[in-house]
Amino acid sequence: MALEQALLDVLVCPIDKRGLLYFADDAVLYNPRLRRMYRIENDIPLMLPALAEPVPDDEHHRLMTCARRGEVTQVTAGEADVLSYDPAPLADPDLTAT
Repeated sequence: MALEQALLDVLVCPIDKRGLLYFADDAVLYNPRLRRMYRIENDIPLMLPALAEPVPDDEHHRLMTCARRGEVTQVTAGEADVLSYDPAPLADPDLTAT
């Protein structure tokens, strides 16, 4: 079951107080600015800062790629610019090899 629209309209990251990417299929809310993921269990978002899971580079890249392809269910709190945020995209290993 997906989170209710009324909740998504006001839900923000408890750390930086800004919108999140909501992936209903993965049952997670993701903050790409801090690279922290919040799990959703039994239709309840676990939004305590202590429960935020750090996201490694490869998972961040996967989530952002999915979001940019339109596979994100929604951006919470009406913060549409969250998709443009990617301060440190993964380097192309072919370009950095010496």
